[in-house]
Parts: sequence; C-alpha cells; structure tokens
Amino acid sequence: MTHPSRAFAWAHDAELRAFVATRAFAQISIAIDGRPVAAHAPLAIGADGSIRFHLARANRLTAHLDGAPALATVVGDDAYISPDWYGTEDQVPTWNYRLVEIEGIARRLGEADLIDQLDRLSAAQEALLAPKPAWTMAKLSPARNGALLKGIVGFAIDAPLLRGVAKLGQNKSASERAGVEAALTALGRHDVARAMAAGA
Repeated sequence: MTHPSRAFAWAHDAELRAFVATRAFAQISIAIDGRPVAAHAPLAIGADGSIRFHLARANRLTAHLDGAPALATVVGDDAYISPDWYGTEDQVPTWNYRLVEIEGIARRLGEADLIDQLDRLSAAQEALLAPKPAWTMAKLSPARNGALLKGIVGFAIDAPLLRGVAKLGQNKSASERAGVEAALTALGRHDVARAMAAGA
C-alpha cells in the first residue's frame, strides 16, 4: 500500500483508471545502477488497457526503460489542511490528496503504437478544450511530423498494477470534514473540496 492506513485505500479499478486518464501526467521512476531516477511524462491508456507514455529520446531514462520494472505516480487534488478548519480542539495539520501508483514492466513501443499513443493523448486533452476545434497530428506537415517522431520514444506498461490513495479526511467527523470543505471552497480549491465531498 502507498499509505499505511487502510482508511485511505482507493481500490476501484475503474475510478483509478479514470483518474489516470483525466490527470494524464506522471512521474516515471526506475532504478539505474542502484540509484532511483525519475522523469515526467504525459500518459494515455491504450486500447488494451496498458498505460502508455513517451519521453524525449535524449532523456536519461529512455535508454534504460525497455524491460525495466517501472513505477509511474499520478498525483492530483492535493491541499494543505489547517487544523483550524476542523472546528475542534487537539488537531494537527495534514495534507489531503489523491494519487495512483502504476507498477509494471516497461516495454518500448514501435512507431505505429507511439503514434497511437500521441493520437489518444491529444484527442483526450483536446476534448477538454471544446468547443475549440480539436487539433490533430494531421495538421502537421509530413516532414515536421517525421522529425518530431524521431525525437521521442514511446513506452507501455502492460497489465499494470494500479494502487490508489484517497486521503480525504475519512478519519474525521462529518462536521470536521464540512469545515475543511468550506475552507477549501473559500480558497478556490474546488478540486479538493469536491473530492472530499465525494469521499474518494
């Protein structure tokens, strides 16, 4: 588990995948020569359920990822929680958040699968910008497209293990949670307030 308290375990696979698809950005970590190394990459979910991403060809991880155990961490909806917001005594500060860890063996993608990953990623993100007409790779000239593809390498984590944490005050009373939600809303942190209200 990514958090020792089972109260914060988030284990609904469909919800975890929806969170990953929506956030679509992760820290990718592997060990190189016994040392942890990380990079950051946009994610897309493949038609086969794999988690797919790409890195710059010059990225340090690129030469070491194929066949390596990898951990991708997607974080979102996080905020510092002041103890004053609970409205009760003897509280301490904490941090509320949601995250998903994706674990598995990384596999290098061929060009067709890399293009599919890029298409899926841009389609998902462009859909969030509607009613703006969606940008597609078809808007690039073949020369520009080919040059850009040479600069990146795609990877997949097949049959990934997803683990989630939704630390959203489940260990607090309804009135304490309501105080935190109201304070976060007043601060414009509607993302965390909504997550807390939903309970996960």
